[in-house]
Amino acid sequence: MCGINGIIIKDDTKERDIKAILSKMNNLIIHRGPDEDGFFIESNNSCSIGMAMRRLSIIDLTSGKQPIYTDDKQIVIIFNGEIYNYRVLKSKLESEGIKFKTTSDTEVILKLYEKYGVESFQWLDGMFAFSIYDKIQNKVFIARDYFGEKPLYYTQTETQFIWASELKSIINTLDYSPSISKSGLNLYFRLTYIPAPHTIYENIYKLEANHYISYNLITNSLEIHKINESAKAKKQDISFAAAKAKTKELVYNSVTSRSISDVALGTFLSGGVDSSIISLCLSQESDKKIETFSIGFKKATYDETDKSRVIAKLINSNHHEFIIDEDDLKDNIHDILINFDEPFSDTASLPTYLLSQKTRQHVTVALTGDGGDEVFGGYNKYYIGKMNEKYTRIIPKTIHSSVHFWSKKLLINKDDSRGKKFKIKKLLNAINYNGNFYWDIISLANTKIELTELLKPEFLIEDIFEEYKNTLNMEKAESLTDFRQVDKILSLEGGMLPKVDRTSMMNSLECRAPFLNKDIWDFTNSLPENYLMHGWNKKYILKESFKDQFPENFLEKSKSGFGSPTGDWLRQSLRKELEHYIEPELLKSQNIFNIEAITTLVRNHLDGKKDSTFRVWSFYCFQKWYTFNYLKD
Repeated sequence: MCGINGIIIKDDTKERDIKAILSKMNNLIIHRGPDEDGFFIESNNSCSIGMAMRRLSIIDLTSGKQPIYTDDKQIVIIFNGEIYNYRVLKSKLESEGIKFKTTSDTEVILKLYEKYGVESFQWLDGMFAFSIYDKIQNKVFIARDYFGEKPLYYTQTETQFIWASELKSIINTLDYSPSISKSGLNLYFRLTYIPAPHTIYENIYKLEANHYISYNLITNSLEIHKINESAKAKKQDISFAAAKAKTKELVYNSVTSRSISDVALGTFLSGGVDSSIISLCLSQESDKKIETFSIGFKKATYDETDKSRVIAKLINSNHHEFIIDEDDLKDNIHDILINFDEPFSDTASLPTYLLSQKTRQHVTVALTGDGGDEVFGGYNKYYIGKMNEKYTRIIPKTIHSSVHFWSKKLLINKDDSRGKKFKIKKLLNAINYNGNFYWDIISLANTKIELTELLKPEFLIEDIFEEYKNTLNMEKAESLTDFRQVDKILSLEGGMLPKVDRTSMMNSLECRAPFLNKDIWDFTNSLPENYLMHGWNKKYILKESFKDQFPENFLEKSKSGFGSPTGDWLRQSLRKELEHYIEPELLKSQNIFNIEAITTLVRNHLDGKKDSTFRVWSFYCFQKWYTFNYLKD
């Protein structure tokens, strides 16, 4: 695990100058790899190229130093991530007579490419971002993993092509301050995050998951290609009993492959279905007690550590429990949010950071339950999708309009309780009679109408999700399979995975997600949908596969999710800062927001007239990012 950087300059820049640039880029991400660094620099007739990395040593602690070269020195690689099936791939190559100098997964990627070219990228099971310089072809290939677990950003100017694991390395290399992307702005204020290929900056992009860049050093041009993948899974005729057996087999296999490490390893254990199953599997695979880690809140409505204690006792783990309150987080909020390098307002990033910080004191690698909801159909929003279909079939649109109108007046929360009123209002807001309801459901910050009120007209985009609908060939998301496909390229890639990557890597902790496995994803996509959601029972096949190993009905217990009481914090410890962000002079200078609308929204929240936690928190996070990047001087 590490972070990577690279630059191609279309002139004869001296190697020492490129080394200085790369060193600066590396130093900005030293948290991703505190153990060592590595550099490759070369100039030819058309350009100068440099690649660099920071390494967190996990596998092959002694001989895995990068960059790694082929025997003839004609191909070189810089790599961030883990390849879980590297031993299988290496055995195949060795059977074909190929020799290895190291025991690292990095060299396996390099040797695969040397023999099979870019076609080999599809065989990698893992989380990764890497760059390969092929001197024979005069090309650089930059690839990102199937789900997008590891980040990769890039930009091209008239004289440079730059890529990096984190935006900060690019921003601080450019000799100008990039402007705000209108697409990035709209996506953020709808979703609370910005999914690939966009970022908050104009002309700086995030490589989409399961894609690679081919950069031609002769023509100084780039092409983006999708990595080949297996054919779309067809629904199979399989009994529920057989599907359960296969589910259990795939999950155990994935946990085993993702527990390969030459350093100490444990699990995040929240007590929910996903982390409990991962922890159980690891405990059964291990020949000694495993380390488990959970975090809770002093505010009782947010604390669920009782569930994690049950599992820790069941699997007899060395359990570490950390209880936090507002004081534990307020000193870290600035650093956590700014480290994302662009606006990001998932409230779970705050406790995830502290959990990672505490966990890193004991282990270097942690397995997580991330991806279980997308892979097995576990989100509450999938309920809403089913409800929308039934509701719109029974309730005439005219009656719904009246119900929705009065609900806005009657279902007003005055605090961040997220109880029945909140859930009913969320459902009614998402009801859509034209079939586009799911795009509103995933809009956690603002609906399209709400955003129209907040942003000035020149910043608005009519259908910000159009390109994603085209990518998926899906104008309307109507089935559970559709919902999961949308979430794979939006909320998983843009929200969940950056949250875990940035907060864990801030603490030099590597997180691995066994549920994010192509074999499991393809398998669940091949199952009848009622195996995933049986009536109103979410993640049905997963829970049924493992329920005999847990206390009765434990896997059916509800879980709130890994959030933070940010609505309260905004009214208390963060109030003064938030009030500064709505000062008329600041808003006028930004020229982004409708001043009256944003001021009213924030004031009503602060005064306890109407709780708007998600909307106000997204505004707060944006303003913090904006102030740091554009007004810090």
